[in-house]
Amino acid sequence: MSLEKYILAIITTNKDKVNGATAVFTCETKDEMEHVAANLEAILDGIAHRLTDEVYVIVKH
Repeated sequence: MSLEKYILAIITTNKDKVNGATAVFTCETKDEMEHVAANLEAILDGIAHRLTDEVYVIVKH
């Protein structure tokens, strides 16, 4: 069995909204969160999805 779809990272401005067994990046501002999400998307070769105004996830499809 191989994983084909999975969460690579979570980026948030509110650490109380997330937890889990993946990398979580906490940012101070929305602009910082968007910058980190864009960079991680490229670095990890994943896709960034905004779940809420406070949470992005980077996933591998």
